[in-house]
Amino acid sequence: MNYRLIAFAALLLGAISVVSCIDPDQTQEVILEKDKLAIEKYISENPFTSVKEYKEEAEGFYMFWEVANESGASVVRGDTVFVNYTGKLLNKQVFDTSIEQVARDNGIFATNRTYQPLKFRPGFNFAIVGFEFAISLMKEGEKATVIFPSKLGYGSQPSGPVPANSPLIFELDLTRVKKAPQN
Repeated sequence: MNYRLIAFAALLLGAISVVSCIDPDQTQEVILEKDKLAIEKYISENPFTSVKEYKEEAEGFYMFWEVANESGASVVRGDTVFVNYTGKLLNKQVFDTSIEQVARDNGIFATNRTYQPLKFRPGFNFAIVGFEFAISLMKEGEKATVIFPSKLGYGSQPSGPVPANSPLIFELDLTRVKKAPQN
């Protein structure tokens, strides 16, 4: 009985100490609001010329098409897509790309990497939610730029050159949609 009481007290004390360590300035709501303000500022300072737009202002998600292709194949769960991409931070620093010349031009070229369109199946746990959602809005042959808050990117986890809580920009070129057999 005494062991249970001691274990419960230790658990309660541990929970209280964890809760007291949470920084109220870093709650998800506060981070989202900071991200949205930074994204809106970026867009106002870097206007996009686009043929089509999509936005979810409440979520801080913006997408601008450079090339639209209404007759292109749509993307559905289970298809395999091939996409060239360039990932940037709001300060325009390129942190990743599938295009060799972009990697060379931005000092991130890796000799051990094969530069080619990214191949993946939407709907099967892709790491970057905002990237995958943007692809789901595109059709084969379209090019677009998407900007989204950190919660749709890497969140509070830093990833290589991407700091924690960083809104992301991706330039996307959906080069091919390989339809799944059932689609």
